Amino acid sequence: MFVIELQYTAPLEEIDKHMSAHVKYLQKYYKADVFLISGRKVPRTGGLIIAQADSREILEMIIADDPFHKHKLAEFTITEFLSSQSHPLLKQIVR
Repeated sequence: MFVIELQYTAPLEEIDKHMSAHVKYLQKYYKADVFLISGRKVPRTGGLIIAQADSREILEMIIADDPFHKHKLAEFTITEFLSSQSHPLLKQIVR
């Protein structure tokens, strides 16, 4: 499991120009069962994604597909962790 933290490096006006493409990107990887949950930080300085992937390298390739990454609008930090507990409903989708 991974936590992906996005820290915006561009003004929100620039972020908003690419938000529709970013949402399509998120939907693509939700359908592929890679992304489990995502959302904006409060205050709106970036976002967080909880993801599952077979390796960090695969996840780095997935992140490279994000319009925010392609247009250098955010910095991305990846933290890998081993989940030891989860809500029972998550067992249906977590690998």
